Amino acid sequence: MKNNEFYIGIIAITDEELILRIGKGDQKAYGTLVERHLSMNLGFASKILGNTADAEEVMQEAFIRVWKHSNLWDPSRNTKFTTWFYRVVTNLCHDVSRKRKPQTKTEVLEAMASDEVAADNLIAVNQRSQQVKNGLNEIPQRQCTAIILCYFQGLSNREAAEVMEVSLSAIESYLVRGRRNLAEALKEDKDNLLKDIG
Repeated sequence: MKNNEFYIGIIAITDEELILRIGKGDQKAYGTLVERHLSMNLGFASKILGNTADAEEVMQEAFIRVWKHSNLWDPSRNTKFTTWFYRVVTNLCHDVSRKRKPQTKTEVLEAMASDEVAADNLIAVNQRSQQVKNGLNEIPQRQCTAIILCYFQGLSNREAAEVMEVSLSAIESYLVRGRRNLAEALKEDKDNLLKDIG
């Protein structure tokens, strides 16, 4: 079963079909959509904002918007729900970031190690993760968002461009400049970083 399918009997229901059902007041469809997308998008919002508390508030507002505006969903536009929802979450994160001073992303990026990593490697990974967190704090927000979408959330450049509402060439430019600025911010660990993200 794909992540964006819900089964009733043997019929798969996509996110886009669920949003249409939500527009008609289907609470079970809403619960299914929240269950599918909360965890991944909460992690995404946490990476952008740097703390879980703000990210939880963003997710609450994002899902309220899903419920309130689902009746406006237009299937003829051929928009993927995930693309639209990433855009909603991204915009809400940017709103929160603009309202608070100073901007921080220090509680970012879950540990990049799996359960099989030895303890000494875990320490090194955590140190590198902290260096990346600090580096992301130093680069412009649009570059940071592009890096998080493409490298940590696994979106393609085209999907990230749709989420950020920019052209494909703009997202590629954000990624190039973001990698360069991140590498500059992490001069002493540049070689190790480039191996890990590129």
